[in-house]
Amino acid sequence: QVQVVESGGGLVQPGGSLRLSCAVSRSIFRFYTMGWYRQAPGKQRELVAQITSTYSTNYTDSVKGRFTISRDNAKNMVYLQMNSLKPDDTAVSYCNRPGPGSRAYDSWGQGTQVTVSS
Repeated sequence: QVQVVESGGGLVQPGGSLRLSCAVSRSIFRFYTMGWYRQAPGKQRELVAQITSTYSTNYTDSVKGRFTISRDNAKNMVYLQMNSLKPDDTAVSYCNRPGPGSRAYDSWGQGTQVTVSS
């Protein structure tokens, strides 16, 4: 099990930006693919972005070109830079290790709330 703590969420206006941070508990983290997920009220949790141990990235179509995932293995950190935010980006955001299908390998943390509203 890998323990994570998410932070950086908040309330922003449409078109604004936020940077999310995920602190990971284990140094072996450098060998893992990591992902950012989000869950809006009443909706399924979805994988938004992921980054491999070799820094290859993938994004869901709705955020491509607006969001950037990155990692700092020396600090055991994963980040998500979110630009040009839209109201439908409003969700609780989580980091985890992507697993088979829609699953993740580790337990879910508390997440961090992202609210985009005028």
